[in-house]
Amino acid sequence: MWCVPKIDEEYVARMDDVLDTLAQPADVSEPVVALDERPVVLRDAARPGRPASPGRVARQDYEYVRRGTANIFCIVEPKSGRHLTYATPNRTAKQFARALRKIAQRYGSARTIHLVMDNLNTHCQNSLCTTFGLEAGRELWKRFTVHYTPKHGSWLNPAEIEASLWSRECLGRSRIGTLAELRRRTSRWNADAHRRRRKITWRFTKEQARALFKIEQIATPRPQH
Repeated sequence: MWCVPKIDEEYVARMDDVLDTLAQPADVSEPVVALDERPVVLRDAARPGRPASPGRVARQDYEYVRRGTANIFCIVEPKSGRHLTYATPNRTAKQFARALRKIAQRYGSARTIHLVMDNLNTHCQNSLCTTFGLEAGRELWKRFTVHYTPKHGSWLNPAEIEASLWSRECLGRSRIGTLAELRRRTSRWNADAHRRRRKITWRFTKEQARALFKIEQIATPRPQH
């Protein structure tokens, strides 16, 4: 069920910033990249299933054994169809820092990378400084112009669509029992999506958002003269 957000000045400011960013025309010097995380429960079969054979469909027992959890970093440049989605053991600050380094390396020639993501406590410069050292962390953070989605506003992030596509097409109803297998499947899915340059056409505009939430009825700060 969708949680109705509290629409206040901060929500409106962040929403406008994200939607303005997503409305920018594609620019190789300033790519817009979206990032989100998706937890995954690793499940293994409790007993061997029956493979398919002529005249008989494959069968899998409904019982399973939990093998822990993992994480998917869903990373996509919506307008160009560039995908960097991959699996990690968890979503710690260290893994987030490595994800940003991965993005920065992929867009090595960009003047700045516009990064759309939610305001998770690990999504900050400190994660990079803790992982790579103070100087290196600060230099890496400078590569990005960060656009945080508002609280309860992760639906404004195109990486949510990337996560849904991955979940439906890569995971589906199958069981994955190991991180190694999760990485293999995710890598294949990402390579295919990237090769096909599957774009995300973002149609929700700032004007539509303001009409949906009746923004004009919300008192916003007036400029001081």
